Amino acid sequence: SHEELLTTPMLCHAKTNVMFLKTHKTASSTMLNIMFRFAERYNLTIALPAGQLFHLGYPRMFVADFVEGFETMGQNYNIMCNHLRFNLSEVQKVMAANTFYFSILRNPVHLLESSYTYFKHNVPAFRSSKDVNEFLASPTEYYHPADYRQNIYARNIMWFDFGYDNNAEDHTQYTQAVLEEIEQNFHLILIADYFDESMILLKHTLCWDLDDVIYFKLNSRSHDTVHTLTPESEERIKAWCSLDWKLYLHFNQSFWRRIEKTIGLEVLEKEVDLLRTRQKELMETCLSEQQGVGRDHIRNRGLLPFQSGAANILGYNLKQDLDNRILRTCQKMVMPELQYTSYLYAVQHPNKQRKDL
Repeated sequence: SHEELLTTPMLCHAKTNVMFLKTHKTASSTMLNIMFRFAERYNLTIALPAGQLFHLGYPRMFVADFVEGFETMGQNYNIMCNHLRFNLSEVQKVMAANTFYFSILRNPVHLLESSYTYFKHNVPAFRSSKDVNEFLASPTEYYHPADYRQNIYARNIMWFDFGYDNNAEDHTQYTQAVLEEIEQNFHLILIADYFDESMILLKHTLCWDLDDVIYFKLNSRSHDTVHTLTPESEERIKAWCSLDWKLYLHFNQSFWRRIEKTIGLEVLEKEVDLLRTRQKELMETCLSEQQGVGRDHIRNRGLLPFQSGAANILGYNLKQDLDNRILRTCQKMVMPELQYTSYLYAVQHPNKQRKDL
């Protein structure tokens, strides 16, 4: 019918040169899993961290040498998606000129609460305060910019991941310039708070299939480790992390404008429903419980996600008698970040020493 013709995309080719800036505590581990599976599907080369590292030199500013094999490979990588601190000129040495750049942001209110729990034991500003509300009541009492390497997670972490100074003064002229620069460097910024909508927008923009953006939520915490912020704390986060707050507001607006311009809300809703239905089917096929389980209940220890801070990071149990083809699909869907990085490293660099988990 005429209507259907309008919504079927023109035949386009899936974009396979893609750089994802993986930000912290923004559903980016789930995104990384999507990227890894896509790379395997199309047999693409991933810019993986060199040696024993699992990130690309973070929190140092990225340089091309942080990528395994860069000296011999040059600009022949298709996918880059492990944690790094963004540095365009160095990323451009690794990625082709026609690379698609995207990233993801999250509401700083939820982000800071998540960081607090996840990095509780690593970050001096968090360690020395009793709980997240106490920290926010007087952040400068606990936070010292001098401990910047350890403290980056406590203030404007997204701003930092994009390569900027997370302790910079919030002046309109400066923040405006940074937002414009990010807009020039990135083709798309997704919003973690609308993850399914983000996946549909990504699918349309990159000409991927629905199955390329199907996911099981990875690296999330059990509910009992999520803390309730007081309304005062929520307002304080917006002031304390005002650079991140501006970043989020700006790109949340452009995200919805982009959707209205390219897909429309009606088609978006239909496709989000399809995504969720397909996800549910896959969960029923793959998982013995229909949700993530706490670290003590994961049967296959090889699929145990990295545990951090005061968080109980959930993982999954696969059904026992899956046939091989399905089993492989299911395993990849639930494989935590460190295991998947290590696995792909062994596949891509068989002659190198394996990454220790």
